[in-house]
Amino acid sequence: MAELGKYNNLSISELVTFGAYLDGENLGKILMPRKYVPSEAKIGDSVQVFVYLDSEDRIVATTETPLATVDQFAQMKVVSVNNAGAFCHWGLAKDLLVPFREQKIRMEEGRWYIVRVYIDLNTQRIVGSAKLDKFLDNVMPQYDYGQEVDILICNQTQLGYNVIIENLHWGIIYKNEIFSPIRIGEKTKGYIKKVRDDDKIDISLTKPGHHKIDDLANQLLSILQKANGFLPLGDKSDPEIIYREVGMSKKNFKIAVGSLFRNQIITIDKDGIALK
Repeated sequence: MAELGKYNNLSISELVTFGAYLDGENLGKILMPRKYVPSEAKIGDSVQVFVYLDSEDRIVATTETPLATVDQFAQMKVVSVNNAGAFCHWGLAKDLLVPFREQKIRMEEGRWYIVRVYIDLNTQRIVGSAKLDKFLDNVMPQYDYGQEVDILICNQTQLGYNVIIENLHWGIIYKNEIFSPIRIGEKTKGYIKKVRDDDKIDISLTKPGHHKIDDLANQLLSILQKANGFLPLGDKSDPEIIYREVGMSKKNFKIAVGSLFRNQIITIDKDGIALK
Protein backbone atom coordinates (compact mmCIF):
# COMPACT_ATOMS: atom_id res chain seq x y z
CA MET A 1 0.00 0.00 0.00
CA ALA A 2 1.42 3.37 -1.00
CA GLU A 3 1.63 6.02 1.74
CA LEU A 4 1.42 9.78 1.38
CA GLY A 5 4.31 11.61 3.00
CA LYS A 6 6.52 8.52 3.08
CA TYR A 7 9.10 6.76 0.93
CA ASN A 8 7.59 4.14 -1.35
CA ASN A 9 8.93 1.58 -3.81
CA LEU A 10 6.63 1.90 -6.81
CA SER A 11 6.74 0.45 -10.32
CA ILE A 12 6.66 2.49 -13.51
CA SER A 13 3.39 1.83 -15.35
CA GLU A 14 3.68 4.40 -18.17
CA LEU A 15 6.36 6.61 -19.71
CA VAL A 16 5.28 9.97 -21.13
CA THR A 17 7.10 13.00 -22.53
CA PHE A 18 6.77 14.93 -19.27
CA GLY A 19 7.79 12.09 -16.95
CA ALA A 20 6.42 8.76 -15.85
CA TYR A 21 3.33 7.45 -14.14
CA LEU A 22 3.84 5.13 -11.21
CA ASP A 23 1.45 2.51 -9.93
CA GLY A 24 0.41 4.11 -6.68
CA GLU A 25 -1.89 1.22 -5.81
CA ASN A 26 -4.46 2.68 -3.38
CA LEU A 27 -3.41 6.23 -4.35
CA GLY A 28 -3.94 5.64 -8.07
CA LYS A 29 -1.55 6.76 -10.81
CA ILE A 30 1.18 9.03 -9.46
CA LEU A 31 3.13 11.40 -11.70
CA MET A 32 6.90 11.40 -11.43
CA PRO A 33 8.08 14.56 -13.25
CA ARG A 34 10.64 14.05 -15.99
CA LYS A 35 13.59 15.53 -14.09
CA TYR A 36 13.30 12.77 -11.48
CA VAL A 37 12.94 9.84 -13.90
CA PRO A 38 16.14 7.76 -14.30
CA SER A 39 17.60 8.13 -17.82
CA GLU A 40 17.35 4.41 -18.55
CA ALA A 41 13.99 3.85 -16.89
CA LYS A 42 11.55 1.42 -18.48
CA ILE A 43 8.04 0.18 -17.78
CA GLY A 44 8.02 -2.28 -14.91
CA ASP A 45 11.07 -0.82 -13.17
CA SER A 46 10.75 -0.22 -9.44
CA VAL A 47 11.84 3.18 -8.09
CA GLN A 48 12.09 4.50 -4.56
CA VAL A 49 10.31 7.85 -4.31
CA PHE A 50 8.86 10.23 -1.77
CA VAL A 51 5.15 10.82 -2.36
CA TYR A 52 3.52 14.13 -1.50
CA LEU A 53 1.19 16.85 -2.84
CA ASP A 54 2.43 19.53 -5.24
CA SER A 55 1.34 23.18 -5.24
CA GLU A 56 -1.89 22.19 -7.02
CA ASP A 57 -2.64 19.42 -4.51
CA ARG A 58 -1.84 16.67 -7.02
CA ILE A 59 -0.14 13.54 -5.73
CA VAL A 60 3.38 13.45 -7.16
CA ALA A 61 6.58 11.47 -6.66
CA THR A 62 10.09 12.83 -6.25
CA THR A 63 13.59 11.51 -5.66
CA GLU A 64 14.38 14.61 -3.58
CA THR A 65 14.99 13.99 0.11
CA PRO A 66 12.83 15.84 2.66
CA LEU A 67 14.28 16.81 6.03
CA ALA A 68 11.52 14.74 7.64
CA THR A 69 8.73 12.44 6.50
CA VAL A 70 5.26 12.18 8.02
CA ASP A 71 5.48 11.39 11.77
CA GLN A 72 9.05 12.69 12.01
CA PHE A 73 10.63 15.87 13.39
CA ALA A 74 13.32 18.13 11.93
CA GLN A 75 14.69 21.63 12.26
CA MET A 76 13.45 23.82 9.40
CA LYS A 77 13.89 27.40 8.30
CA VAL A 78 10.87 29.63 7.69
CA VAL A 79 11.17 31.06 4.18
CA SER A 80 7.92 33.04 4.07
CA VAL A 81 4.85 33.97 6.10
CA ASN A 82 1.37 34.85 4.83
CA ASN A 83 -2.21 34.81 6.09
CA ALA A 84 -2.26 30.99 6.04
CA GLY A 85 0.76 30.53 8.28
CA ALA A 86 4.52 30.02 7.99
CA PHE A 87 6.14 28.13 5.13
CA CYS A 88 9.25 26.11 5.95
CA HIS A 89 11.86 24.74 3.57
CA TRP A 90 11.97 20.97 4.09
CA GLY A 91 14.07 19.90 1.12
CA LEU A 92 11.34 19.71 -1.53
CA ALA A 93 10.11 21.99 -4.32
CA LYS A 94 6.97 22.81 -2.33
CA ASP A 95 7.51 24.35 1.10
CA LEU A 96 5.80 22.92 4.19
CA LEU A 97 2.96 24.97 5.69
CA VAL A 98 2.80 25.37 9.45
CA PRO A 99 -0.66 26.88 10.05
CA PHE A 100 -0.98 29.57 12.71
CA ARG A 101 -2.98 27.18 14.90
CA GLU A 102 0.04 24.84 14.94
CA GLN A 103 2.54 27.48 16.04
CA LYS A 104 3.53 27.54 19.70
CA ILE A 105 4.81 31.09 19.22
CA ARG A 106 4.36 33.21 16.12
CA MET A 107 6.97 31.95 13.64
CA GLU A 108 9.12 34.50 11.83
CA GLU A 109 10.71 34.47 8.39
CA GLY A 110 14.41 33.61 8.44
CA ARG A 111 14.33 31.80 11.78
CA TRP A 112 14.71 28.07 12.48
CA TYR A 113 12.23 25.88 14.36
CA ILE A 114 11.77 22.23 15.27
CA VAL A 115 8.74 21.01 13.31
CA ARG A 116 6.70 17.80 13.27
CA VAL A 117 5.40 16.64 9.87
CA TYR A 118 1.92 15.11 9.86
CA ILE A 119 -1.22 14.69 7.75
CA ASP A 120 -4.12 16.99 8.60
CA LEU A 121 -7.12 14.65 8.82
CA ASN A 122 -9.55 17.39 7.79
CA THR A 123 -7.77 18.43 4.59
CA GLN A 124 -5.65 15.30 3.96
CA ARG A 125 -2.71 17.61 3.30
CA ILE A 126 0.80 17.25 4.64
CA VAL A 127 1.47 20.09 7.09
CA GLY A 128 3.79 20.91 9.95
CA SER A 129 3.35 21.67 13.63
CA ALA A 130 5.61 23.42 16.12
CA LYS A 131 3.42 22.26 19.02
CA LEU A 132 5.65 19.32 19.77
CA ASP A 133 4.25 18.20 23.11
CA LYS A 134 1.02 16.81 21.68
CA PHE A 135 2.98 14.33 19.54
CA LEU A 136 5.30 13.08 22.29
CA ASP A 137 5.05 10.88 25.38
CA ASN A 138 1.72 9.44 24.25
CA VAL A 139 2.91 5.84 24.69
CA MET A 140 4.73 4.20 27.57
CA PRO A 141 8.52 4.23 27.09
CA GLN A 142 9.86 0.73 26.61
CA TYR A 143 13.62 1.05 26.39
CA ASP A 144 16.46 -1.03 27.80
CA TYR A 145 19.46 0.36 29.65
CA GLY A 146 22.19 1.17 27.14
CA GLN A 147 19.87 0.82 24.12
CA GLU A 148 20.96 2.84 21.09
CA VAL A 149 18.28 5.27 19.89
CA ASP A 150 17.88 8.02 17.31
CA ILE A 151 17.66 11.47 18.87
CA LEU A 152 17.07 15.02 17.72
CA ILE A 153 18.63 17.87 19.75
CA CYS A 154 15.80 20.33 20.41
CA ASN A 155 16.56 23.09 22.89
CA GLN A 156 18.93 24.08 25.64
CA THR A 157 17.84 24.43 29.27
CA GLN A 158 19.58 25.13 32.57
CA LEU A 159 20.03 21.37 33.02
CA GLY A 160 21.30 20.55 29.53
CA TYR A 161 19.53 19.78 26.28
CA ASN A 162 16.04 18.42 25.64
CA VAL A 163 15.99 15.81 22.90
CA ILE A 164 13.33 13.87 20.98
CA ILE A 165 13.83 10.10 21.16
CA GLU A 166 12.75 7.91 18.22
CA ASN A 167 10.10 10.51 17.25
CA LEU A 168 8.13 9.32 20.32
CA HIS A 169 9.44 10.66 23.62
CA TRP A 170 11.14 13.60 25.29
CA GLY A 171 14.52 12.98 26.86
CA ILE A 172 17.31 15.02 28.42
CA ILE A 173 21.11 15.10 28.14
CA TYR A 174 22.62 16.72 31.23
CA LYS A 175 25.18 19.43 30.50
CA ASN A 176 27.83 17.87 32.75
CA GLU A 177 27.76 14.80 30.49
CA ILE A 178 28.36 16.65 27.22
CA PHE A 179 32.03 16.54 26.25
CA SER A 180 31.92 17.55 22.60
CA PRO A 181 29.97 20.24 20.74
CA ILE A 182 26.35 19.55 19.83
CA ARG A 183 23.88 21.83 18.07
CA ILE A 184 20.13 22.32 18.08
CA GLY A 185 18.56 20.50 15.13
CA GLU A 186 21.29 17.86 15.01
CA LYS A 187 20.17 14.27 14.48
CA THR A 188 22.46 11.73 16.10
CA LYS A 189 22.64 8.55 18.15
CA GLY A 190 22.09 8.42 21.89
CA TYR A 191 21.91 5.74 24.56
CA ILE A 192 19.27 5.12 27.19
CA LYS A 193 20.80 5.90 30.57
CA LYS A 194 17.68 5.75 32.74
CA VAL A 195 13.89 5.67 32.46
CA ARG A 196 12.69 7.29 35.66
CA ASP A 197 9.63 6.34 37.70
CA ASP A 198 7.78 9.33 36.21
CA ASP A 199 8.72 8.06 32.70
CA LYS A 200 11.24 10.88 32.18
CA ILE A 201 14.20 9.60 30.18
CA ASP A 202 17.90 10.38 30.67
CA ILE A 203 20.07 10.09 27.57
CA SER A 204 23.82 9.67 27.22
CA LEU A 205 25.86 10.44 24.11
CA THR A 206 28.28 7.62 24.94
CA LYS A 207 27.58 3.94 25.52
CA PRO A 208 27.21 3.05 29.19
CA GLY A 209 29.35 0.42 30.87
CA HIS A 210 32.26 -1.36 29.21
CA HIS A 211 31.18 -0.12 25.79
CA LYS A 212 31.78 3.41 27.05
CA ILE A 213 35.27 2.45 28.19
CA ASP A 214 36.05 0.98 24.77
CA ASP A 215 34.81 4.11 23.01
CA LEU A 216 36.76 6.44 25.28
CA ALA A 217 39.94 4.39 24.96
CA ASN A 218 39.66 4.32 21.18
CA GLN A 219 39.04 8.06 21.10
CA LEU A 220 42.11 8.78 23.22
CA LEU A 221 44.23 6.34 21.20
CA SER A 222 43.29 8.13 17.99
CA ILE A 223 44.23 11.50 19.50
CA LEU A 224 47.56 10.08 20.73
CA GLN A 225 48.37 8.76 17.27
CA LYS A 226 47.69 12.16 15.72
CA ALA A 227 49.89 13.79 18.39
CA ASN A 228 52.92 11.69 17.41
CA GLY A 229 52.36 9.32 20.31
CA PHE A 230 52.59 11.70 23.27
CA LEU A 231 50.26 13.93 25.29
CA PRO A 232 51.51 16.06 28.21
CA LEU A 233 48.48 15.15 30.34
CA GLY A 234 48.07 13.19 33.55
CA ASP A 235 46.30 12.87 36.91
CA LYS A 236 47.35 16.35 38.00
CA SER A 237 46.33 18.12 34.77
CA ASP A 238 43.65 20.79 35.02
CA PRO A 239 40.22 19.50 33.87
CA GLU A 240 39.82 22.44 31.48
CA ILE A 241 43.15 21.66 29.81
CA ILE A 242 42.18 18.00 29.43
CA TYR A 243 38.86 18.97 27.86
CA ARG A 244 40.54 21.44 25.52
CA GLU A 245 43.14 18.90 24.38
CA VAL A 246 41.08 15.70 24.09
CA GLY A 247 37.42 16.73 24.44
CA MET A 248 36.83 14.62 27.57
CA SER A 249 36.01 15.26 31.19
CA LYS A 250 38.85 14.46 33.57
CA LYS A 251 36.90 11.44 34.82
CA ASN A 252 36.51 10.00 31.30
CA PHE A 253 40.13 10.80 30.49
CA LYS A 254 41.26 8.75 33.49
CA ILE A 255 38.96 5.89 32.43
CA ALA A 256 40.49 5.91 28.94
CA VAL A 257 44.05 6.11 30.26
CA GLY A 258 43.40 3.21 32.62
CA SER A 259 42.02 1.05 29.82
CA LEU A 260 44.95 1.77 27.49
CA PHE A 261 47.47 1.21 30.30
CA ARG A 262 45.93 -2.13 31.34
CA ASN A 263 46.11 -3.27 27.74
CA GLN A 264 49.80 -2.25 27.63
CA ILE A 265 49.21 0.24 24.82
CA ILE A 266 50.61 3.28 26.64
CA THR A 267 53.12 4.16 29.32
CA ILE A 268 52.51 6.74 32.04
CA ASP A 269 55.17 9.02 33.56
CA LYS A 270 55.32 12.37 35.29
CA ASP A 271 55.40 14.24 31.96
CA GLY A 272 52.34 12.63 30.40
CA ILE A 273 51.21 9.54 28.50
CA ALA A 274 52.93 7.95 25.51
CA LEU A 275 52.30 5.12 23.08
CA LYS A 276 54.52 2.09 23.61
